[in-house]
Amino acid sequence: MNLNINLKKSVFLMLAVALGTLTSCDDEVGNGNGLAAANVDASFTVTPVTGAVNTYLLTAQPKGVISSKWNIGDGDYAGKMNETITLPDAGTYTVTHKAIGAGGTLGKATAQIVVAKTDPLKGNLVQGGSFETAADQAKWTVLNLSATGAAFWSYANKSATIHSPGGWAQEGIYQAIDVIKDKEYTIDMLVSCPSGSDETWFEVYAGTSAPKSGVEYKDNKVMGLSTWDGCAKAAFSGKLSVVGCVKNDVTGTVSNTVKFAQSGKIYLLIRSGGNTFTKDGITVSKIELRGK
Repeated sequence: MNLNINLKKSVFLMLAVALGTLTSCDDEVGNGNGLAAANVDASFTVTPVTGAVNTYLLTAQPKGVISSKWNIGDGDYAGKMNETITLPDAGTYTVTHKAIGAGGTLGKATAQIVVAKTDPLKGNLVQGGSFETAADQAKWTVLNLSATGAAFWSYANKSATIHSPGGWAQEGIYQAIDVIKDKEYTIDMLVSCPSGSDETWFEVYAGTSAPKSGVEYKDNKVMGLSTWDGCAKAAFSGKLSVVGCVKNDVTGTVSNTVKFAQSGKIYLLIRSGGNTFTKDGITVSKIELRGK
C-alpha cells in the first residue's frame, strides 16, 4: 500500500517538473535560449541572366533563413532564395530582401539595379499609368456612368482613386492602345484600399469596342476585384494579379493574359462601383500592359 502511494507521488512529481520545464521554455523564447535567431543575414547578389533581356537572378544566402520576401518597388511578395526577376523598363530600381529566421527574427538588405534600355518587346504600352503629372492624367478619358456624378475618379500621390457613395454608383477611365494580332500581353497594376466593401466590383477590360458615355462597358473582362468572388471584402494592397479574384472572360480562370484576333486599337478600361462601397475609395497606380 505504501509502495503504491509512493509511486503515485513520484509520477505527480515528474509531471510537475515536466510542466514546469515546458513553461520555462515558453517564457524564454527570444531571450537568448536559441529558439530565436540573434540576427538574420539577408544579403544577396544580383546576376544578369545570360541570353535574357533585363532579367536578373537574385541569390540570397540561405544560412539561418526560413523564408524570404522580395520587393522590387511594387510591394513585398513571398519568393525563393534564388529569385529571377524581369525589369522591362529603363530606370534605377531598389531591390529589397527581407529574410525571416527562427522565432520570426527579421533581416533586411537592399541593392540597386540600373537598367539602361527598355526591352522593345516587353515595354509598357500604357501611357500615363503612374498618374504622376497632369500630362499623365490627360492620357485617360473618363467614362461617365454615374448620372448624377456621385461616383468619380480623383488623382493624387502618383495614383488614381475611384470614389463612390454606394447605391450602385460607378465610373470608369480608359485609354486606347495599339496591339498586334495573336501576340500575348499581360496587364497589371497596383491596387490598394485600407478598408473593405460589400457588393462592390473593380474590373479591368481590354476590348475592341469603343466605350460610350452612360453605357456600362462589358467587352472582354480580363481581371479585377469582386466581393461576390471573395476579394475586396477587407483591406488589400498589392498587384491586382495577386490580390484579385475575378476570372478572365476568355480563359475562365484568374489570369491577366490577353491576346487579340486582329492588330489595331483596343481600349484598356477600368470600371468600378458598388452598393456598399468603401469610404476610402480604391486606389490604383503603375498600370501596365506589356508583351510577353
